Amino acid sequence: MFRQRPAGHGRRRLIRPPKLPGLSINTLIPNILTVLALCAGLTSIRFALHGKWQHAVVSIVLAAILDGLDGRVARLLQGTSKFGAELDSLSDFVSFGVAPAMMLYFWTMQGAGGFGWAMVLLFAVCCALRLARFNTMLGNADLPPYAYNFFTGIPAPAAAGVVLLPMVASFEFGEEFFARPIVVSVFLLGVAFLMVSTIPTFSFKKVRIPNAWVLPVLLIVGVLAAFLVTEPWLTLVVVGFVYLGMIPFSVRAFRRLKRQAEAVTVTPPDSHSDENATVS
Repeated sequence: MFRQRPAGHGRRRLIRPPKLPGLSINTLIPNILTVLALCAGLTSIRFALHGKWQHAVVSIVLAAILDGLDGRVARLLQGTSKFGAELDSLSDFVSFGVAPAMMLYFWTMQGAGGFGWAMVLLFAVCCALRLARFNTMLGNADLPPYAYNFFTGIPAPAAAGVVLLPMVASFEFGEEFFARPIVVSVFLLGVAFLMVSTIPTFSFKKVRIPNAWVLPVLLIVGVLAAFLVTEPWLTLVVVGFVYLGMIPFSVRAFRRLKRQAEAVTVTPPDSHSDENATVS
């Protein structure tokens, strides 16, 4: 009278949806820093439109700090990706190519008419060319070992800091001299040339501090931080000119390493041919 139900009859089988692939937080953190750097660069343009030059310079400095952190955080968290590299280049172009050019144009170069606009355009174009060349050299296995500690030309964040030196110096010493379009044009032309040049400059990415120098380096960083708080504009001017003064030393160090590498790779003369020549 009663039929036995087969085993499992009446039980509903729960079908779970497949898990969607996603990005780990290690991959997102460097990209978040890059987006923040981009926002800081764009904010500097907004400050420049309202004539808040000091706020604009601080925004560029903040963008440079974030730009220096994103790559190192990506390597530390093993979150490097091609998407992050492309996003970083776009952020660098806006924050260190377009933003400084527009700041200088609104500050003083618009008083030079078409010549002033041509100068800021030249700077932005050279920044784009420098970043394009840098992207093509990423992962290039043909570079000699001694070249990995050097940039080809000055990087975009350093170029933005150097080209803004007249504006920063005007905060400390006044605008009578530094706000002249001819003075700013010299910096625009010079920095544009340095960006697209093949001059080797220190990268500081793989610098190893000896144990004996750890404490002095930390002391120097502390003193620098103190001066940035008390005399920010004068400190930035000194740091900018110190960086420019290091370029000849980077060129000399690069040439010395190149000569040493070429001396090691030179093959010694064939000893057998010398012996044959002596016997004959």
